[in-house]
Amino acid sequence: MFPDDIQRLAAAVIAASSARGWTVATAESCTGGLVAGALTAVAGSSAVVDRGFVTYSNTAKSEMLGVPAETLAVYGAVSEPVARAMAAGARVTAGVDLAVSMTGIAGPGGGSAEKPVGLVHFGCAGPDGIVHEVRLFGEIGREQVRLESVRVALGLLLTACAAG
Repeated sequence: MFPDDIQRLAAAVIAASSARGWTVATAESCTGGLVAGALTAVAGSSAVVDRGFVTYSNTAKSEMLGVPAETLAVYGAVSEPVARAMAAGARVTAGVDLAVSMTGIAGPGGGSAEKPVGLVHFGCAGPDGIVHEVRLFGEIGREQVRLESVRVALGLLLTACAAG
C-alpha cells in the first residue's frame, strides 16, 4: 500500500518504540490518517500504536486535542503553534510517550502568499519536550505532499526514539 521507503521507516519506528517500551499517537490534519495507517501496516504495531487523531477541522483540533481556539484564530491552523499544540494535546490525551502532528496545505488550492500550497508544519512531543519542523514541498501534487509529510513524521518519531 505504501512505498517501500515508508514501509521501512514505519517498521523502524515500531521496532525502536517497542525496544524502549514506548507508545505512540498521531495527530493528523493534511495527511488524514496516513501516518497511523503506515504504522499500523507493520506487524506488531499494536504493542506501540495507541491511537490516531484525524483532526481536519479547527473544531476537531480544539475538541479532540485541546488546541486553544485563540491559537487557531491568531496563527491559523497551518502554523508552528498549532502543530506544537496538536502534538502536545495528542500526547496528553492519549497518555503516550510520543506523539507526532502535522498540519498543512496539500493543495491543489487553499494556499496564499503567506502560506503556499505544500507548506506543512510538524510537531513531535516526547519526554524531552516538543520539536517543530516545517517543510515547503511546493506544488508537487496533493498525493506527493501527503506522502512526503508521512516520511517527515515517521522520521521525527524515529529521531525521538533514538534521542530518548
